[in-house]
Amino acid sequence: MLMIRFQRIGRRNDAAFRMVVTEKTRGPRAGTYVDLVGTYNPKTKAFSVNGERVNEWVAKGAQVSPSLKNLLITKGVLTGVKVNVLPRKRPIKSEKPEEAASAPHAEEAAPAAEVPVAEPASQETSVSEETASAEVAA
Repeated sequence: MLMIRFQRIGRRNDAAFRMVVTEKTRGPRAGTYVDLVGTYNPKTKAFSVNGERVNEWVAKGAQVSPSLKNLLITKGVLTGVKVNVLPRKRPIKSEKPEEAASAPHAEEAAPAAEVPVAEPASQETSVSEETASAEVAA
């Protein structure tokens, strides 16, 4: 499968990129590529691309890398929606979820304990009402 992606060129700490069509299985540092469709220098913001060639390769079925796709959409060469290229954040695992999981079990046990306690209290009030009615009658 063909892929349109960046190929890094330039000195150390002074990166520049070629936009090349290459096999997906080949590494990005491999010198061989099928077609050179443009260049990009992020320091000077120099951008040159052959839009017709990019659209031709995409029509033939070449996939565009996410970073390059976002750049081409920004420059107006391609149309579509940008892709999130940042890594997905993973939730931090801590003991709080375990405590939260054990808390519902404690809450379930608590209502069961409240029910028996409430019944004797209601019996005491009925007993006190009976004694109060007996005192009034006497």
